[in-house]
Amino acid sequence: MKIAVIGQSLFGQEVYCHLRKEGHEVVGVFTVPDKDGKADPLGLEAEKDGVPVFKFSRWRAKGQALPDVVAKYQALGAELNVLPFCSQFIPMEIISAPRHGSIIYHPSLLPRHRGASAINWTLIHGDKKGGFSIFWADDGLDTGDLLLQKECEVLPDDTVSTLYNRFLFPEGIKGMVQAVRLIAEGKAPRLPQPEEGATYEGIQKKETAKINWDQPAEAIHNWIRGNDKVPGAWTEACEQKLTFFNSTLNTSGLVPEGDALPIPGAHRPGVVTKAGLILFGNDDKMLLVKNIQLEDGKMILASNFFKGAASSVLELTEAELVTAEAVRSVWQRILPNVLEVEDSTDFFKSGAASVDVVRLVEEVKELCDGLELENEDVYMASTFGDFIQLLVRKLRGDDEEGECSIDYVEMAVNKRTVRMPHQLFIGGEFVDAEGAKTSETINPTDGSVICQVSLAQVTDVDKAVAAAKDAFENGRWGKISARDRGRLMYRLADLMEQHQEELATIEALDAGAVYTLALKTHVGMSIQTFRYFAGWCDKIQGSTIPINQARPNRNLTLTRKEPVGVCGIIIPWNYPLMMLSWKTAACLAAGNTVVIKPAQVTPLTALKFAELTLKAGIPKGVVNILPGSGSLVGQRLSDHPDVRKIGFTGSTEVGKHIMKSCAISNVKKVSLELGGKSPLIIFADCDLNKAVQMGMSSVFFNKGENCIAAGRLFVEDSIHDEFVRRVVEEVQKMKVGNPLDRDTDHGPQNHHGHLVKLMEYCQRGVKEGATLVCGGNQVPRPGFFFEPTVFTDVEDHMFIAKEESFGPVMIISRFADGDVDAVLSRANATEFGLASGVFTRDINKALYVSDKLQAGTVFVNTYNKTDVAAPFGGFKQSGFGKDLGEAALNEYLRIKTVTFEY
Repeated sequence: MKIAVIGQSLFGQEVYCHLRKEGHEVVGVFTVPDKDGKADPLGLEAEKDGVPVFKFSRWRAKGQALPDVVAKYQALGAELNVLPFCSQFIPMEIISAPRHGSIIYHPSLLPRHRGASAINWTLIHGDKKGGFSIFWADDGLDTGDLLLQKECEVLPDDTVSTLYNRFLFPEGIKGMVQAVRLIAEGKAPRLPQPEEGATYEGIQKKETAKINWDQPAEAIHNWIRGNDKVPGAWTEACEQKLTFFNSTLNTSGLVPEGDALPIPGAHRPGVVTKAGLILFGNDDKMLLVKNIQLEDGKMILASNFFKGAASSVLELTEAELVTAEAVRSVWQRILPNVLEVEDSTDFFKSGAASVDVVRLVEEVKELCDGLELENEDVYMASTFGDFIQLLVRKLRGDDEEGECSIDYVEMAVNKRTVRMPHQLFIGGEFVDAEGAKTSETINPTDGSVICQVSLAQVTDVDKAVAAAKDAFENGRWGKISARDRGRLMYRLADLMEQHQEELATIEALDAGAVYTLALKTHVGMSIQTFRYFAGWCDKIQGSTIPINQARPNRNLTLTRKEPVGVCGIIIPWNYPLMMLSWKTAACLAAGNTVVIKPAQVTPLTALKFAELTLKAGIPKGVVNILPGSGSLVGQRLSDHPDVRKIGFTGSTEVGKHIMKSCAISNVKKVSLELGGKSPLIIFADCDLNKAVQMGMSSVFFNKGENCIAAGRLFVEDSIHDEFVRRVVEEVQKMKVGNPLDRDTDHGPQNHHGHLVKLMEYCQRGVKEGATLVCGGNQVPRPGFFFEPTVFTDVEDHMFIAKEESFGPVMIISRFADGDVDAVLSRANATEFGLASGVFTRDINKALYVSDKLQAGTVFVNTYNKTDVAAPFGGFKQSGFGKDLGEAALNEYLRIKTVTFEY
């Protein structure tokens, strides 16, 4: 068909382009005159294609169509007028001229919300359904017969922009093209609009957008979002006009504590909090506003309302000055009517519109190699000087709200000064716990107090979960690409590597880890873990699945792997940083946000890790860390309705309780790495030297505080005595001492309570008749040191044969020569199944035994050989789910199936 397109904007441009792709002939485009030297996108596109473009400032005068305008239109011979978005009044002489008449796009479900500002009124009235109508134009105001309508759900926090961008724009373009297709095929309906339910509201203007405070919170929220971004809902407060943007009713976990903002006419004063401005309706319910525009036009974060001027102006490097000049050229191209772009030049006051915001963002992102920049950033920094400051902060990785204030505990130790945060980490800030509660963290080397650490309470958990939920649903973390997420994780791993000596020193101080081991394992493997999962970020993908076709139509089914949301991670005290990393790296790679509860006795490396996430540019709220007791913090995480996944490492008893809480609360996804009593079978045909070496490591590695430690060694009878002799020889060579000394083999046990349990464990072994070959006592020196211990003649019924010590206690039992099946039966006679091992030179025996052992990991002729790429997790009451490897990602993802019919 020959079509005349009458309208403007990007929407009009897209409709024009799609109509041409459909094969229609666009004989002319009628759009608005240039503004401030800039042509409308629709006209620009048509001119490039050589299509006649007309820019009439008006179509009629004194109610009559202008003859010369009508003549120019009629000369084109259009068969249909298409009005995708038109702000001008078009006379009926034009509307009725084509053979097929005229069709108009309207962004509401007519007859509801006739007139201008239809999207605004859809939101202001709190409509649950929105959509658009395409109707045949007549001489009424949006009263013509309907051709087609499409509807969508209006989300609770939708604004004009989000509703338009999500549905009205993309689906509206398709709808206009479909409508023209129906007309061309002679299938276009004409359905009279019903008058029942019809409404008409006038155009929203700034003077009519003042907030009425005498209504419920939901109505106030609808008014604010219905006027966001134009014209902007406003009120008077602090002797100026304040305009509110980015409103939400999602206030779960928010506590109205902060600075009061008196608002004339409001039911209660507003409260400026770290999350934003909390407002109240006359029903005492809350809503949250995140952005405020001041009377001078400057847009600020609502949380910064009572703060002074922005932090000191950054001094730009030579390279940054070059970038600034390149950006100045971009501004100059977008604002041709501005003679010279100065620091005080305001983007919007110089004539820029929303389409120019998109152009600016895209040009700057291209100029700065994919820098994360959003349209909102332009509104928040609308003058050139402010925009450059914001841009440079982003390029430096410091684009959050200034430097985080950290109250460090400093110690001169290990030939360095270590700086340790000691407060809770919530929403990107270090804060005191509710009621300023604290607990002591103890140095196990000498029993001294390292510092007081904030002790999280239930209300702190709620705040942390709210911060994580907001970061997941509304923050940058969910908007950046998977590749950018990986880049941030790589940066975090690099920072951990730069601070590895400091982190290892803190592990030695707080957990008693031998410094050299901490460098290699506690910290070294943590760095490797983050690098490994950073590489997975952009490789998480679904699949396409062939299904039975719905003949004569066809189907396409695909799966998407999506993050689950807010995750709670509860970690033990034996490897404080490494256990955090094993779970958190996979969790973040999958795109989740997290609340981490480190063990109460070893919180310091977790808090140092929190500091490094800030330095890496991980958005605020993505990672939250709450030192505290399991009975309060762990329990609340397990019970919290907004937490969708719990990852736990600890005892089987506590794991069962967590699993029950997760089921009762909201059927959370859960993965558990629990207790173990890992068997190690040493056959007579082994390499005995290696078996002794690895047997020592299997028990005494990390002071025996190792979840996969060999809880029981089964040694074939013919080599039993020689094996024991060599082990005792090696034990006597071990140096027990200060974990910071480079020649120390064995440091203190993690905490005093654990030391007491080890002494009781050994006393019970002796009482039941096992032979204590060496050790079994506390080392007579300050601190929590325990002697490396060896028991022999351990029978299957004994307590120490069935329960793990979680310490440096080797439990040795004999088995008869050649009796493979009998020793396998004894090894599997446990409710635990975390790890196991076998030493033999016989490959057939090794394969047979590894097949029969009931454990998540089997080591053959080695032990403790874990790797970031190999999945790790237990069987039976040692838990379920995996850490490490690709399998770990699935613990933090959910699979969605999507089926299309065409």
